[in-house]
Amino acid sequence: MSYTETNTNVITFTKGMLEVKIFHTREEMGKEAAVNVSDTIRQLLKEKEEINMIFAAAPSQSDFMKVLIADERIRWEKINAFHMDEYIGLEKDAPQGFGNFLKERIFDRVPFKSVHYINGRAENPFAECERYAGLLSRYPVDIVCLGIGENGHIAFNDPPVANFNDPKRVKVVELDLACRQQQVNENLFTNVDLVPTHAVTVTIPALLKAKYMFCMVPARNKAEAVYHTLNDKISEKCPATILRTKEDARLYLDEESASLLN
Repeated sequence: MSYTETNTNVITFTKGMLEVKIFHTREEMGKEAAVNVSDTIRQLLKEKEEINMIFAAAPSQSDFMKVLIADERIRWEKINAFHMDEYIGLEKDAPQGFGNFLKERIFDRVPFKSVHYINGRAENPFAECERYAGLLSRYPVDIVCLGIGENGHIAFNDPPVANFNDPKRVKVVELDLACRQQQVNENLFTNVDLVPTHAVTVTIPALLKAKYMFCMVPARNKAEAVYHTLNDKISEKCPATILRTKEDARLYLDEESASLLN
């Protein structure tokens, strides 16, 4: 792995097809990621009338989103928005709900052409998966903005359920304990028993259909996941390793999340 210091604040390198950028702080990371996403949005809108984006709901995305929604160059009215996962069974207004998280931080803050929520309280979660999969088929994804979980998951594709050749676009999954404990570690729930055991998630092949992927992963608690993402064999044991096979994918780190890299 060879590093290039592009300026005093950023170190860049590639691993497989994945471009990696390391910043001193998570604020610098979020700003650069937002600028890159904005540039990509504006370039795509020169080529087509509207675009489709999937967003992740997690504290790791907050710095990025703050800068993105403040960018007055973005024509939000030409963007259809989606999110990548949702708990099953939470109360409708629960702040931990991923749709609610995104509604507060971005979906209600800028004038999207449309916003499509996963209904985690649907009477039939499997039918809800089919409905959302149909929307993703109707609106082919251009940009995915994501993070990586402590167990290496992308979306809610934890190692036990991740499938690089998944025939489905959206599916019901059982969350593994490490994933549920992370929600407690990040102060989203007070006790692991309060974290839902199942969720609806967009699958890995559906995420990889996007032309561009921007992955923002700050903080010390993600250091091991980052190390495994960049150094392990590409396999479902660390689902995020698949990013190394993706053209036009970028991984943004801060010093803490990159602390185990050589």
